[in-house]
Amino acid sequence: MRCRFLLLLLLFISIISCKTPTDVVYFQNAENQEKITSTNSFTPVFQVDDIVSIFVSATDMDAARPFNLMQGASLGVAVGEAGAGAGAAGGGTTPEPTYLIDEDGNIDFPVLGTLQISGLTRIELKEMIKEKLKIYINDPIVSVRLKNFKFTVIGEVTRPGSYNIPNERVTIIEALGMAGDMTIKGRRGNVTIIRENEGVNTYHRVDLTSKAIFESPVYYLAQNDVLYIEPNESRIRESKTNRNVVGIVLSVIGVGLSAAAFIIGL
Repeated sequence: MRCRFLLLLLLFISIISCKTPTDVVYFQNAENQEKITSTNSFTPVFQVDDIVSIFVSATDMDAARPFNLMQGASLGVAVGEAGAGAGAAGGGTTPEPTYLIDEDGNIDFPVLGTLQISGLTRIELKEMIKEKLKIYINDPIVSVRLKNFKFTVIGEVTRPGSYNIPNERVTIIEALGMAGDMTIKGRRGNVTIIRENEGVNTYHRVDLTSKAIFESPVYYLAQNDVLYIEPNESRIRESKTNRNVVGIVLSVIGVGLSAAAFIIGL
């Protein structure tokens, strides 16, 4: 009788702990060969504390050179990586000047002076600088890159942490892939994206079990976004059980030590 009761108890526990496909499968309502047109047109903009590389080139590189001065702290410029389009005159590569956007959203640019760039997209910044350069250079070419695009993934994933990428466009799916995907204990139906804009945090919740994720306004991540993967009920129960077991073990050890001390005292 006791063995039968234990078997039934184990069967009950296994049933309530098993997760159904609706809990763990992504994009469940997407049909085979279904075409989903994304209406998401998110484009990241530059923010305070972003690091931006800007390199100016032209047919006459001597005319462009003053706009790529390496003046260090006096211009708020730090020497970055080698520029792919640089070195037209010398045959080599020239380091890209990189700029830290200050708390007012500005950078100090050679010759042109202070430029307000916070809130601009990469294309908008390129066009603005090209327009200002036209009085100095014929047909200027401006290369702009965001150097410190970062996002953070925490919670029930294989490799939680912060990730820096060399481009400025990454999706939720790609971010989870970089973090090794969710564990089986993660809640796929309630993923939280925390997005900061000018000091204000906005919380978005998305369902990765639905194809509607592709139309979410946060499908493409912004600079410094945080993805939080909640634990499911199974993980929460497991955590509570582990704490209870640890508490019982510590209690038993405490009682044993007290008894030993008492016996030794006798």
